[in-house]
Amino acid sequence: MATTHITPARAEGAAHAVLFAVAAGHLINDTLQALLLSIYPLLRDLHALSFAQVGFITLAFQAIASVLQPVVGFYTDKRPVPFSLPFAPALTLVGLVVLGLAGSYATILLGAMLIGLGSSVFHPEASRLARLSSGGRYGYAQSLFQLGGNFGTSIGPLLAAFFVIPHGQGSVAWFAALALLSVAILSYAANWYAHHLSPKAGGGRAPAPAKALPRRVIVTSLVILLCLMFSKFVYTSSLSSFYTFYLIDRFGLSPEEAQVDLFVYLAAFAAGTMLGGPIGDRIGRKAVIWFSVLGALPFTLLLPYANHFWAVVLSIPIGFILASAFSAMLVYAQELLPGRVGLISGLFFGVAFGIGAAGAAGLGILADLTSIGFVFQLCSFLPAIGLLAMFLPGTEELKRAHSPG
Repeated sequence: MATTHITPARAEGAAHAVLFAVAAGHLINDTLQALLLSIYPLLRDLHALSFAQVGFITLAFQAIASVLQPVVGFYTDKRPVPFSLPFAPALTLVGLVVLGLAGSYATILLGAMLIGLGSSVFHPEASRLARLSSGGRYGYAQSLFQLGGNFGTSIGPLLAAFFVIPHGQGSVAWFAALALLSVAILSYAANWYAHHLSPKAGGGRAPAPAKALPRRVIVTSLVILLCLMFSKFVYTSSLSSFYTFYLIDRFGLSPEEAQVDLFVYLAAFAAGTMLGGPIGDRIGRKAVIWFSVLGALPFTLLLPYANHFWAVVLSIPIGFILASAFSAMLVYAQELLPGRVGLISGLFFGVAFGIGAAGAAGLGILADLTSIGFVFQLCSFLPAIGLLAMFLPGTEELKRAHSPG
């Protein structure tokens, strides 16, 4: 049975129009995800939710993406599906309408799950298309792709503060127009993608290298990367889901003021996104991974004990440093297993969503049992897990594994 083969874009140079289209799609996708996270204070007050129930909204949204993304990536390694790209924001559009009209906790969970379903369809193929249109600058392309997503995440709290909170829960449905715009943008990218597929054997995979790393090294490296992702995404989940509550409870801020402070952290996170990939292209991914997790530790340890001004100041280097981690980890894992771009992308985005989901639910329960301040004190130690990066294979070993014999 004939399968599809992806025609490389390296000879053309980076197809920047397509790369920017995919990044724009990521921006809109993650803006709408962040909008969901940012209206938690509003939903808590309207529906009398506990911290645990708030955490389970994140669990409903992210668990769907966590389970399905590796499945989507594994399938599309064999049969790329370009037009799944515009289908993804169409699912998100439906989720936004459901969320805006939700009158019960169960309906809120349904809307969150539909938004998660849209993300699960979007990320594996979008990440593959970013790599395809990179012109060989894989770290740069993944960082640009992540920049779109992280910039979108930073916009969500502002939309919540200045549009949703003043106009109420129903205004969430207005943002379905953004999802419709994403459908149009990603239709253009999907059309380019489809024209770079040819009916040849190979399923879009790169040839298996003759000098692969030993299986034990690959498995150990993937386990280490998953531990580092646990550190990063549980900590960032504590900020994205509960930072506004922490600021409100500890410093007496209004929800609007807390959303602006959340934007400061998320904007710093977006600003740091472009560092990891291009620097990793030049000096190696391992050094970037090491710094991007462990380097945040001094600032996270200080945050729970800072006053309001210094808490906001400390959130800037925390976001900036942690931002560089994911694109470096993703490209590093793709180099561990060349030819499995869809599977690795789906696995890593899925694990990221899953860790964030479980982290939000667990931290919400812990906050109910203790306090939101204790949660932030406990999470401040998570970046210390970055010490495990010393056991990852170095740049030269990866080069040998990635090159044909």
